[in-house]
Amino acid sequence: MLRKSLSVALCSVLLIGAPLSLSAQSSAVTPVAAEQGSAAILPDLAAFDAFIEQTRKQFDVPGVAVAIVKDGRIVLAKGYGVRELGKPDAVNAQTQFAIASNTKAFTAAALAMLADEGKLSFDDRVIDHLPWFRMSDPYVTREMRIKDLLSHRSGLSLGAGDLLYWPTTTYTTQEVAQRLKDVPLSGGFRERYAYDNILFGVAGLVVEQVSGQSFKSFLEQRFFKPLEMNSTVFNSDDLRPGMNTAVGHAKSDWTRLEPVKVMSWHNVSGAGGIYSSVLDLSQWMVAQLRKGQYGSGDQRLFSAKQQQAMWSMLTPINVGTPSVPELLPTKPNFLGYGMGWQLSDYRGQRMVWHTGGWPGQVSRVTLVPDQDLGIVVLTNAEVGAAFNAVTYRALDLMLGTGSTDWNAAYGKAVAKAQANADESWAKHVAKRNVKLKPSLPLSRYEGTYADPWYGDVRLFRDKGKLRIQFSKTPDLLGTLEPWQGDTFIARWDQRWLNGDAFLTFNLDADGQITLATMAAVSPLTDFSFDFQDLRLKPVAADNATAK
Repeated sequence: MLRKSLSVALCSVLLIGAPLSLSAQSSAVTPVAAEQGSAAILPDLAAFDAFIEQTRKQFDVPGVAVAIVKDGRIVLAKGYGVRELGKPDAVNAQTQFAIASNTKAFTAAALAMLADEGKLSFDDRVIDHLPWFRMSDPYVTREMRIKDLLSHRSGLSLGAGDLLYWPTTTYTTQEVAQRLKDVPLSGGFRERYAYDNILFGVAGLVVEQVSGQSFKSFLEQRFFKPLEMNSTVFNSDDLRPGMNTAVGHAKSDWTRLEPVKVMSWHNVSGAGGIYSSVLDLSQWMVAQLRKGQYGSGDQRLFSAKQQQAMWSMLTPINVGTPSVPELLPTKPNFLGYGMGWQLSDYRGQRMVWHTGGWPGQVSRVTLVPDQDLGIVVLTNAEVGAAFNAVTYRALDLMLGTGSTDWNAAYGKAVAKAQANADESWAKHVAKRNVKLKPSLPLSRYEGTYADPWYGDVRLFRDKGKLRIQFSKTPDLLGTLEPWQGDTFIARWDQRWLNGDAFLTFNLDADGQITLATMAAVSPLTDFSFDFQDLRLKPVAADNATAK
């Protein structure tokens, strides 16, 4: 099926060299005229097309969409490949993809709008607008500012609390936010960078409280409508049959590429959820590059002052060494996070950018402000190497900064990551004592276990096997396979999740279970499976029920 998808003809180029105005989406530009007008702006378009086709083949990506804007004009808006593996529908510039955490920039911009209107300040305390808001530390609760919600410096660990909404849960947005009071802090307040999603969900609630609108309505009325982002929807709940929408793909058990089910982030919408197209995001990038201005007049989303605030570094990030020498050109001189945006440089040029990860879809938006340049890459497979390779190839073309083979470079990085994961698993296998059996009969492990921040996890037997079900997460249902002693491996029924986890029971001197802890099996597992923060206690042990 994959080879069949690779033979699908490329979609026609849209709007190359055309002015990006509010009438752009209805502009009629033929493929021939577009290609003729592109040569001076995007050198060697044919080679760029060939590079993306190589990217798709090398990293098993069914579909890719790319847009480039330069000096207020669309240089390229184009689709490659198919929306779903094994089906003929081609990706084009208006195909909707999940942009995931690229939503965060919209959340920050929404708050910037409200700041321009004098309805809040980024320096306001969160509890001034949400009096019920609580972190696990009273000092952090009292001192948390709105800008802290947007800058990954709260003291939460990487991805802390993500299991409250990932995979899709039945919690409401406010319930997710209220459970923050029990999510542990692992670092000092404003001490270091640790990426989180849950506080952007809180930021969305601030927008609702201050504006008097739902977050969905605010985004639709204040961004999507004025920018004529006609292919953009608030989240997957707004997708309908027949829409031009890409289907996500993942490799079940890290090996077999297959379509994945559509999931919703309805309860942390400020962190991720928007579905959009590269054509729509071209409008968004130009408005960003114009410091909030859009259209042919002086219409503004937000002021230049507020944009400067969003693009100013609040949280420095340590600059590491790339995993393979071939990626050394990507190593920045500085790296940090503003509000909803990553900040760094590439070959002497300042970059403002972000990535997004969603079940089966990953993406990247990159701005080079001093060159009035923007690049967006949307993909329908879970491999960041693809969007990075395409992004850096486009940067090199537009900046004239070299001809690195980014597919080869990122291919080596992917191979090394896989080798490291294989080595990690081999070490687990080598240390396993297969003769060490569970201390208790399976019936003794059954029951309800409660974690303070997540809630209930139920263990039960079915057809002779021990099963596990996260109470608020229908897709976290699986079988507990004995590993060694009182450690089991949770093998989720949804194999494309690639989130299998060790589960270890602690027993007291009387052989009673006092605690169960979890940890991801593979280092490749998405950080949003924050199993390591769970502290599961048998409900009967303290006669309590998870709320």
